[in-house]
Amino acid sequence: MAKKDNQKKTSGGLKYLRGLLLKKMVKGGAKELRTNADEVNKLNVFPVPDGDTGDNMRMTIESGLTAIENIDSDDLAEIMRALSHGMLLGARGNSGVILSQFFAGISKGLETEQRADPTVLGRAFEMGVQQAYSSVVTPTEGTILTVAREAVEFATSRITPKSTIRTFFSDLVNEMHRSLERTPELLAALKEAGVVDSGGAGLFYIMDGFNRALNGKEVPDAPDESAKAPEAPAAAAPTSFAFDKDSVMTYGYCTEFLLQLQTSKTDIDAFDLEALKTFLGEHGDSIVAFLIDSIVKVHVHTFTPEIVLGHCRKFGEFLTVKIENMSLQHTELGENAPGAPEKAPEAPTAPKKPYGVVAVCSGVGIEALYTELGTDVVIRGGQTHNPSTSEFLEAFATINAEHIFVFPNNGNILMAAQQASELYENAKVHVMECKSVATGYAVLSCLDINNPNVDDNLAAMNDELSRVTAGFVSPAIRDAQMNGVTVHTGDTIGIIGKEIVVSDPSRVNAACALATAMLALPEKFMLTVFCGEDAPMAEREELEKRLREEHSDAEIYFIDGGQEIYPYLLAAE
Repeated sequence: MAKKDNQKKTSGGLKYLRGLLLKKMVKGGAKELRTNADEVNKLNVFPVPDGDTGDNMRMTIESGLTAIENIDSDDLAEIMRALSHGMLLGARGNSGVILSQFFAGISKGLETEQRADPTVLGRAFEMGVQQAYSSVVTPTEGTILTVAREAVEFATSRITPKSTIRTFFSDLVNEMHRSLERTPELLAALKEAGVVDSGGAGLFYIMDGFNRALNGKEVPDAPDESAKAPEAPAAAAPTSFAFDKDSVMTYGYCTEFLLQLQTSKTDIDAFDLEALKTFLGEHGDSIVAFLIDSIVKVHVHTFTPEIVLGHCRKFGEFLTVKIENMSLQHTELGENAPGAPEKAPEAPTAPKKPYGVVAVCSGVGIEALYTELGTDVVIRGGQTHNPSTSEFLEAFATINAEHIFVFPNNGNILMAAQQASELYENAKVHVMECKSVATGYAVLSCLDINNPNVDDNLAAMNDELSRVTAGFVSPAIRDAQMNGVTVHTGDTIGIIGKEIVVSDPSRVNAACALATAMLALPEKFMLTVFCGEDAPMAEREELEKRLREEHSDAEIYFIDGGQEIYPYLLAAE
């Protein structure tokens, strides 16, 4: 990764960081990561087309930026608090969650500071590192954690009475770049793949953008943006809508907002969320409302958004507000047209049931299978489309159950699901550590909704989780030499866990070799193959024929999954 040209230490007498300057820096950081997101995505250990770290971190920091855009305060603590909450709700992917926790720790360190000098800022960044590390069950060096820690240690060690905010960030970003370049020496998988850590790269770009904005340097746009057609002249004000002066307001307004509770308006510790839900129910439907720390997130369909907003403002101030005319959308676009806002499921009204299920998956066939197995809410997502913490929270809020089982079905979604489970208070949430829809399908099959003993169900599902092995077939996007396997661009590779076990020019050959490797594992006699949208029928039939011939003693099932990216997902039991 090329070092940025603005990393020279700058001088200047800026002794304090304040809220409005931080807001400007966040904009710079978000813009620089947006410019370089594709580069970060490509820093993938496996040579497969599923890199999404750059996009996940970009959406995480942009969620924070959205939360502060309409705040004009120069109070550093206020801006930092809103930024942290926005990132927490918008966190996607493991690197996005770690990034949100890093900023949450910084926010704690600045929670009483209207402004911060380098010493205070350094302590806050140290708290950010501590919280980022604590968010990971088994911290791994050579990742974003190392890049954050080493940079903060270096920057704080150089603070003197003469230090300024500019010298602090210059030291921070310089060492962050050096630390990033060292990550392959700490993590063998990076060295073997010939890449630096993608999460660390994302953090570097964000902080480099902070530093650029701090020093008044414009962050360049993404290269492809300059190639776009010139922007069309602004359209004249519309003279007509499908919803006109004679139309009838039939569907009301889709109203969403984040409300920051204020100590000057309410007792935050005693705030009654259920009373708010009751009020919302009197004035609308499709209600989702939950409280995280001192911020309330609300979604409601109502004919009187002014009444809802007026009532809620008694308790605090809005961080974001969105109101959309659903009658206009129904008339112009149709209920299911692209661009129409998704409806939130109706708020639960029936008595609580013992169990609820939330699963992340994509593909018509896979979604149907999960629904048949009793999934209450399917969050559409997976590799390259990781749902946010907020999406999990909204899903939980629509299920009226004592216990909610969550199937992330992707290793990069696991932390967002766990973060949401820790924030949600209206049910006991159990995150099953499934890293593939194929694994999740087998584990969910063990849930007995008629058994009231949750521990029995957890034991059965975790036992199945320990027994099932997942594998996937993918096209190779670059040459590589990994785990003793030579990979050529355009080959098809088969992966079990974190190891490439086969690479072959023929997709059927690769899939057969992968299946053979999986069935050779101890006590494996059943194989389920989920066929993706890019697997043609003739190829599926050839694969099925060969597998049945080569493994006549195994139980083999083929399922039309319809998933993207991976033509075949496999589960061996």
